[in-house]
Amino acid sequence: MTQQARELLAATAQALAPQQGTNRLVAAIAAGTASRIVLGTLALEQRHIVAADRRSFQHLAVRATDRPEGAELFATMAEGEALALDRLGATLRGCGLDEVTTEAYEPMPGCQAFPAYVSWLALNGDPADVAVALYANFSAWGTYCATIAAALRARYGFADEACGFFDFFALPAPALKDQAVAAVQEGLDAGHVTMARALRYGRLLQAYEAMFWETLAAQDASAPH
Repeated sequence: MTQQARELLAATAQALAPQQGTNRLVAAIAAGTASRIVLGTLALEQRHIVAADRRSFQHLAVRATDRPEGAELFATMAEGEALALDRLGATLRGCGLDEVTTEAYEPMPGCQAFPAYVSWLALNGDPADVAVALYANFSAWGTYCATIAAALRARYGFADEACGFFDFFALPAPALKDQAVAAVQEGLDAGHVTMARALRYGRLLQAYEAMFWETLAAQDASAPH
């Protein structure tokens, strides 16, 4: 029986979904008015975020070794981050960034607060609660990536390979969704899910996600177009 977990995840994702139109940078990218500079910064920041999140998910998988479904979910998520990181190189090149520039880049605190909090959750949060919070966040992130991938092609002339990073997260992932449902149901059955905590984790994740986009939007506002 996984219906309880499905309903919980759907309700949490809906409750924590960002209001439409609040992400001004994604809207600017969709319209083609965002600068190419900020596109590069977005990719550079993601390079640090994805690497950090991969290690956080690996740690969560280890912490969940007594819960097979949870361990499998986080191991899959870590593998996904590794695959995404492999695709990011083409995006960086599509933004005109070479290896020297990429390595020299200094990430911004407002963008890196998100992976810092994911790391905190990996150390302190119950894996089942963290799974609920991350599921809600990934729903919004996937929608943003789909919009960006389409705009990079239509508005900025990016080749398919350079859009691969965003395509990866934009694609439906029914197998991962099923794993999340199984992991959360496992947590529910064992009494590990505390909804107050899961919602708090999700709310903070969404707030740090919003901070990420607002930090980039502020840079875009001051960049030459």
